[in-house]
Amino acid sequence: MVVLILALTYCTRFMLVQIEDMEERELLDSTSISKEELENTIQNGITEEISLEKEAILPEEEVPIPTERMLQVTSLKKENDDIVGWLEIEGTDINYPVLQGEDDTYYLTHNYKKEWSSKGSIFLSKDYNWEIPSCNYMIHGHNLNNGTMFQELLKYEKESYYKEHPTIRFTTEKEDAEYDIISVFLSKVYYKHEKNVFRYYYFIDAKNEEEYNHFIDNIKKASLYPIQKTASYKEQLITLSTCSYHTKDGRFVVVGRKAK
Repeated sequence: MVVLILALTYCTRFMLVQIEDMEERELLDSTSISKEELENTIQNGITEEISLEKEAILPEEEVPIPTERMLQVTSLKKENDDIVGWLEIEGTDINYPVLQGEDDTYYLTHNYKKEWSSKGSIFLSKDYNWEIPSCNYMIHGHNLNNGTMFQELLKYEKESYYKEHPTIRFTTEKEDAEYDIISVFLSKVYYKHEKNVFRYYYFIDAKNEEEYNHFIDNIKKASLYPIQKTASYKEQLITLSTCSYHTKDGRFVVVGRKAK
């Protein structure tokens, strides 16, 4: 009877996690933008640019015409303002909203609805500053045995898998961009007393070119296999990090650079 009860409990929890994961993956589809809305937004953007040209006002950066995915992110923020983007790796099950909380613990145990969830959410480090903006999206997620969240990142241990899935797509309200993967490596969370170690998880905004290059040099040296593509100072980076059990407090890390 005890074994039967435990088995039923496990199956129930497994089914609940699967249902929650399906809801999260279907979230983007539920906020579909009509063709008319998309065309109106694009037309408004073009009209605004023409108006600025007539007034001889040149923006510091070219304002991108919003894609459907960008508009969907804007729509999702109405449900939860902590949703800052959408992460997808084509051909994998990694296809989730990205949250950013006031700390880096809340979304370890809460979903995008702010409900308690053992699988948590995919979340961006609280230290990422959108006003600067920072140069590295440091994104974390659980490694779950049922294959959800960031579990599939571990498949990048094989070079053949990287070659089949070489890019990461990250969409925010202001940008819909692809990132070329430039490094895949194993690491860990180090104790404070440990010296001369590479704490990749602290790198979010480079103070200068030397600090940026130091990060790039270290991730290239640590890479499990050679990847020709690299990054230069000021190029936007994205870092995906999850737990790995190759060592105590181990981490599996994939780093990408904004595609040119």
